[in-house]
Amino acid sequence: MADPIIVSNRSMFWEFLASIATIQGDLSNITAPPFVLAEHSTVELPQYWADHPSLFVAPALAQTPARRALLVLKWFLGSLKNQQYAGRKEQEGVKKPLNAFLGELFLGGWTDGEIGDTRLVAEQVSHHPPITACYLWNEQCGIRAEGFTQQEITFSGTVNIKQKGYAILHIDRHDEDYLIPVPNVKVKGILSGTPYPELTGKYEIVSSTGFVSEVIFEGRGLIMGGTKNGFRARVFNTQNPAEDVYTAKGSWNGGFTIEDATTGETVERCDVEREPSIPITVEDIAEQDPWESRKAWRGVSEALRQGNMRATSNAKSLVEQGQRQMRRDEKQRGAEWKTLFFRRQEEDAPFERLSKVAPDGFSVHRAGGIWKVDREAIEKTNKPYHGDLVPTGAAEPRSAHAQASIGEMNGIPTAKEDAQSLSIGREDAQSSSIGRGDLEKPENIQVEEFLRHKYNSNPR
Repeated sequence: MADPIIVSNRSMFWEFLASIATIQGDLSNITAPPFVLAEHSTVELPQYWADHPSLFVAPALAQTPARRALLVLKWFLGSLKNQQYAGRKEQEGVKKPLNAFLGELFLGGWTDGEIGDTRLVAEQVSHHPPITACYLWNEQCGIRAEGFTQQEITFSGTVNIKQKGYAILHIDRHDEDYLIPVPNVKVKGILSGTPYPELTGKYEIVSSTGFVSEVIFEGRGLIMGGTKNGFRARVFNTQNPAEDVYTAKGSWNGGFTIEDATTGETVERCDVEREPSIPITVEDIAEQDPWESRKAWRGVSEALRQGNMRATSNAKSLVEQGQRQMRRDEKQRGAEWKTLFFRRQEEDAPFERLSKVAPDGFSVHRAGGIWKVDREAIEKTNKPYHGDLVPTGAAEPRSAHAQASIGEMNGIPTAKEDAQSLSIGREDAQSSSIGRGDLEKPENIQVEEFLRHKYNSNPR
């Protein structure tokens, strides 16, 4: 089923696709039209690594290295659906998350009577390039994971998301490390208005115990067929790589089967659809720090829920312009932004050691940095996290102003009004810097100002 909002804005959607099709290079920081935006930013995405908390902690409770390796694989596979759909239903398709701003935070957790508290801290540690770092842990079960990802996005009929980074899962009781990949993604179905994610490539989950889980994402091809969201996997020991211990096959978005490779017996049938995710618990927005994601983007989220595209653009602009001014002020002072909970490092010993087992399976952009959690900072840093400074750069939070701009709108613009105010037109496309076929890499601000002009060109 096509997204009804995209369908109602189909002409503007095609104009947007036509504009980005002329751009060669990374589109990760580009401003997308409001009607394709999700109500959350990229800094919220790490929550889906643990919205099945029992899957996350299960490896720490297993007795043998082989079984722990299998449960890490199961956790990895079981987290993929909600990661890719960001909690949306499959029939709703996917939408583009908001571009997280530098310093944006997402804090929350899950409480379970049997396994205790599972906590999450995520922070946008870089904006150019965009990098999100996260730390996920459960003290009672003695398991923790930290990682970071940098996305590069290109468009060629499908949206291609290349992810650079990794995560390290650590089990305290056995002092084991697991190197976890972040798969590349293709968002297909764009041209039909029914976008859906498809994972691509071969990846390895590498354990310090010598066990490796190899996962091959096959998916559905345009010509060769295949199964949507399909994969096959095997678990083996590096001492005997030709002999499988476990195998798994199926769909990461539906059901898959795990078998004992030695006996051929089915170990478990997993049904992702029947495993309801547990929503993360966060503080009430009124109690959140201005740098926490849902408070910072509140005006944008409310406008999107109302379907008010113009108000969405205006509320979003408050944050974006404030961030640009902060960067200008920092440059003038000769200062650099200081992250709160993560520190940039040149090396990471567990990664250097484990990645030797799968040297081609992990991509890390050294210029973007390796990011590791500062656990002491998590324990000792208190609100307000940045003193009087807020994301908009104003002395006071600007969420009230964003809400006011929504309230000033008398209803949702009609399709005709949207077409008048959002249309590029052939002349605009020819004269615009992003409409030229010979343009290779425009400045992000050029693209953002172009789209913002589109969405505010016909005030009511």
